[in-house]
This record gives sequence, C-alpha cells and structure tokens, in this order.
Amino acid sequence: MMFKFYQIDAFTDTIFKGNPACVVPLKKWLPDDILLKITKENAVAETAFFIDNGEKIHLRWFTPETEMDLCGHATLATSHCLKSILNYPKDTIIFETLSGDLTVAASNGMYHLDFPSRMPIPAELPKNIKQSLNILPTEILKSRDYVLVYESEEQIKNIKIDSAKFDEINLDPGGVVVTAKGNTCDFVSRFFTPQASILEDPVTGSAHCSLVPFWASRLKKDMLFAEQLSKRTGKLQCQNLENRVIISGKAKTYSAGQFWIDC
Repeated sequence: MMFKFYQIDAFTDTIFKGNPACVVPLKKWLPDDILLKITKENAVAETAFFIDNGEKIHLRWFTPETEMDLCGHATLATSHCLKSILNYPKDTIIFETLSGDLTVAASNGMYHLDFPSRMPIPAELPKNIKQSLNILPTEILKSRDYVLVYESEEQIKNIKIDSAKFDEINLDPGGVVVTAKGNTCDFVSRFFTPQASILEDPVTGSAHCSLVPFWASRLKKDMLFAEQLSKRTGKLQCQNLENRVIISGKAKTYSAGQFWIDC
C-alpha cells in the first residue's frame, strides 16, 4: 500500500532551520508497531500521523522510541501541511489528541497553537542529570519536563551533556529543558531527551507549555518572544493565558514523497 508523506521544518521560515517533522496522512490507523517503524525510518525527532474525521483531525505523534502525549513542532507541521499542501478549507483546525482537543489558528503564514499551560514547580534534580551537566542551574523546576534555570544566555549556549551519564535515567515521555533570560529576546532554551536517538531536540513547542507561564511570571509580561538555541535554531512567539498558552510560529515544506509498506 502506498502512503504520502511530507517533511516540514517548523518554527522557522527558512529551510534547514527550525525542527523537522514528517507528516503522514492516513485513511485508517495502522498498528502501533508499524507507526513506530515508519517513524524510525523517517529518522527525524517526530512523525505526526493524522486522520481527517470531518469536524476534527485525529492526530498522533511518535518519536522513533515511543508515542508522545504532546508535540508542538509536529502539530505546527501538520497544520502547515493541511493548509499549504492539502488545501484544508478552515482557518481554525481542531485536533483530537492524547492531550485533549487542541486548536490551531492559521493566519498569514503564522500558526497559533492553543496548548495547555504547565507551570513548573520546585523539584529535586536527579543525581544522573546533575552529573551529566557541565554547568549547574540556579533553579530546578518540573512539570512534564525538568526545567533548569540558568543565569545567562551564554551559559545556555555553553551547556554540554555527558550522554552516557544522562542516558542512565528514563524520563519517558519528558526531557530536560535549560533556559535563561535572552539577550535579544525574552528567553532562550535548549531541550535534551535521555535514551533518545536524537539527544538535543532542535525546537520544542511542548516545552514552552512550561516555559511560557514561568517566564511570564518572572518577567511580568504575557506576550513573549523566545528562541531555542540548537544548531538549527527556532523562533517562537508566545502568549500566556490563564490556563493555556498560545505558541506561534511559521513553517517551511522541505520535501514530499511516497512510501510503500505491506499492511
């Protein structure tokens, strides 16, 4: 059976920047083990599979290792695929997901993701994570992910991870986000996932479910501009709401193709 797929760079308007995701439209769900095998073959951080059910789009996200409960960049990539490639007629897309119904509004090339707010709370840093870091944080918080707060953007750029020590801990489905106030933006971050085929995620929309309420409270402002300082880099416009966050960005189609599997 033949399937179409699209590789899209999310949270950027430039090819080879942002976070690449593969998007695969389906007519019916394949077995989970097949979805995982497709994701591994795609060799990017996340593959999004979706079925258009009419009023809602049933959306699922997979890393090469597991199904995720929430993924920002692959949601943005799916929205871009629907609007710019598949001519989806509505400017507001409702996704049915493991994290409940998520709404994405498309406007002038921007995609505005309405996601749950996950304010992190003080936490203890596991020994293995602490030993894997070359620079220790000033604050340790946790929601789904560990949120490690640093003094400067320069420290974020200079963080190195001892992957052997880091991989001794399993945070499924979360990871570790390091963050600091930005020099030319409100805040910066980087994101690392233990026991994953891709250690550093280029741009992590879901991590901003925690970063946005944290920095909105710290900086006393609800409209925020963020940058993720991976090698590919990514830019996010964010708004803090009472129980939700709006995470906005652009996307660029890199490739489209077909694959064949027996199923």
